[in-house]
Amino acid sequence: MAHPSLPRRPMLGPLPVLRSPIGLAHAVTALLAVVIVADVLNIGAAAYMMSVMGDLASGGEDVGAVNRADWAVTSTTGLYLLGLLGTATLFIIWFHRVRHNAEVFAPDVQRRTPGWAIGGWFIPFANLFIPRGIAKDVLRASQPDPYASEVRHRGLLDAWWGMWIASGIFTQFVTDRYNEASDPQAIHDAAGWLMTGSAADIVSAVLALLFVRRLTAAQNEKAMTGRQPLQPPAPQYPAAGGPVTGGSPVPGA
Repeated sequence: MAHPSLPRRPMLGPLPVLRSPIGLAHAVTALLAVVIVADVLNIGAAAYMMSVMGDLASGGEDVGAVNRADWAVTSTTGLYLLGLLGTATLFIIWFHRVRHNAEVFAPDVQRRTPGWAIGGWFIPFANLFIPRGIAKDVLRASQPDPYASEVRHRGLLDAWWGMWIASGIFTQFVTDRYNEASDPQAIHDAAGWLMTGSAADIVSAVLALLFVRRLTAAQNEKAMTGRQPLQPPAPQYPAAGGPVTGGSPVPGA
């Protein structure tokens, strides 16, 4: 007697599992601290350059001081760029890790696939808004109720993102102005703008550090307590002719 064949089932890939972002968060935090230290040193070097150029503009002449000031600005800028490169690399790895975990917590509130957590940073102009949207979705998935109307720490995300963009634009402007300066007074003024740009970058780095710590802590807390994502509100189906009510699974998206 022939046995009835079993119905075919679709081949499913491996289900995503949680992966701790804590180690990566510590590394990103340490490198952000290096960036902050480099910014502080850059402020000191720019202040020294302002002093030297001020003396030179008023008739003083000290070639040795000019060379030392130029070396100080160049060295601190190089340290900053190295720290920035390392931070950006590890930050993107950490960002992909927390996006991966969001796929476990609440995949239905994620509007972009995990690959965008890496690729979104490398698309000109689109990188000004795609990563922020991903970060907002990850924050939503990482809170106790991913279907709540409010997203925890959204204010911190908006503050960091806005400051990061503003600081990047301003730093590029003042760097170009400093590189184009040719006389002592112009270099003196441009060095002052360099100090302002470094101060803005410090604020951006501090906000980024806080964002990394808050999001990592939220995911760790949710994983340790074993909270399962709540279900989105089910639509209600009234009698024929009545209005259909129900909530969206992604409020405020």
